[in-house]
Amino acid sequence: MSEYRPKREDAEKLYERLRPLQEKQGYLFNADMERTLDLLEGLLVNKHRYGYLCCPCRLASGDRVKDRDITCPCAYRQPDVEEFGSCYCNLYVSREWNEGTIPREYVPERRPAEKFL
Repeated sequence: MSEYRPKREDAEKLYERLRPLQEKQGYLFNADMERTLDLLEGLLVNKHRYGYLCCPCRLASGDRVKDRDITCPCAYRQPDVEEFGSCYCNLYVSREWNEGTIPREYVPERRPAEKFL
């Protein structure tokens, strides 16, 4: 069985669908479109694999309830963006982060160790 690989246009469609919803909440996508589309492709891979959009930068268990905290947008996005201007995987960012008016610091993992596989 071959590995599922979404088409780039599928990631672009997801971007167009999610962008206005996230902007209403005050979040922007990373202005680096290559990075953003790669991450959105990762979300689509996880949707195909698990049936839900879970963070492409974390290991999911495949149990929707256990993975609720890493279902995108994850439970850690808000505190990450508030503190660092970006979420853990750099998909969601603040305007200041995109404009480069704040430092682009490493965002540490907030997910508790007991939630890891």
